[in-house]
Amino acid sequence: MQQSIEQYMQQLGKQARAAAQVLAFASTKTKNNALQAIHDALVAHQSQILAANKIDMEKGQQNSLDAALLDRLELTPKRFEGMLQGLKDVIGLTDPIGEITDLAYRPSGIQLGKMRVPLGVVGMIYESRPNVTLEAASLALKSGNAIILRGGSEALESNKALAQVIQNALKTTELPHEAVQVIETSDRAAVGELITLTEYVDVIIPRGGKGLIQRITNEARIPVIKHLDGNCHVYVEAQADMTKALPIALNAKTHRYGVCNAMETLLVDQAIATTFLPEVAKLYLEKEVELRGCEQTQAILGDAVKAATEDDWHTEYLGPILAVKVVKDMNEAIQHINHYGSHHTDAIITENFSLAQQFLARVDSSSVVINASTRFADGFEYGLGAEIGISTDKIHARGPVGLEGLTSQKWIILGHGEIRE
Repeated sequence: MQQSIEQYMQQLGKQARAAAQVLAFASTKTKNNALQAIHDALVAHQSQILAANKIDMEKGQQNSLDAALLDRLELTPKRFEGMLQGLKDVIGLTDPIGEITDLAYRPSGIQLGKMRVPLGVVGMIYESRPNVTLEAASLALKSGNAIILRGGSEALESNKALAQVIQNALKTTELPHEAVQVIETSDRAAVGELITLTEYVDVIIPRGGKGLIQRITNEARIPVIKHLDGNCHVYVEAQADMTKALPIALNAKTHRYGVCNAMETLLVDQAIATTFLPEVAKLYLEKEVELRGCEQTQAILGDAVKAATEDDWHTEYLGPILAVKVVKDMNEAIQHINHYGSHHTDAIITENFSLAQQFLARVDSSSVVINASTRFADGFEYGLGAEIGISTDKIHARGPVGLEGLTSQKWIILGHGEIRE
């Protein structure tokens, strides 16, 4: 790269800001036409993108990436089809930009309301998962934002291939192709530049492990929407229906390991532990899941479980390992979740409506679930079409972030000649 990293990032920022000014006033039809052009181009260049992903996978295996990262990195034909479906879903979503809400007359005679507007330029930093490149790009475009994407070095070839297809498709539309830009260097200094581009970037969205999130939070000079790790829990309450509890507990852990909404700790009420734990342990052992349990769990399961340490309650394994704890009651379960969890997604299995309502109110997480798997906590399942990530923040956006999460509101005043007395 002949330019310095600083010059390169300044150029991306200027181009993104100029593109954002066009996008802010683009019609829904124009944006949907652009997204359809991207869809058609992806279909036409699927083999090229999968070939680039294969290069990343081979490098990842050579560099001994763990199984969870490789799982996140891989683009199979089925996953590619899922990406295309997510793009089509975004096209079908209602465009939030320009929506006016809460319009009401004030005593002065003016009408006061709120209009939904784009954030402007989004900087996205993420690890593995090349599918995030398309999801983030499509959501940004539909919500009228330009986006600068910085994927992990392990997915560089996949992301460059996706970016080339997306930008070439945009060149055939009324939108500027600089609306979607992928940082094409693995130099970590690019991240440092991106999170300090205050003149051009309006919000930073980091999505990855604790180390990445902590660095961005500490060093960014731009507002950050954090998408932290997923230390998710399932609590099987004493009045749980076993025909629901067993498949939910199995699915939440084993449906897919390397995802942030997979269960990492199973909490079981002591009143049913001696009957439930042996049954669920059989299912986990068939899937070769390593169990790490508290003393009561060990007493019930014997050699089928290893001793859990304090670190296990804090850990997002992203693999076939599960921490298991027997709790006295729901109060202890909630205390454990709120203390050790990452405020991502937590579930209760119970037939007691009153306790379920208490769990909803008291668990401090972005998604709280009753009698269903934690795996439902994502943008596709929530009807958002796709997601730019799952926010564990409490301000601006929380949980799966779709179109509305990439917008803000401004006050609007409609007058009829009124002046303030």
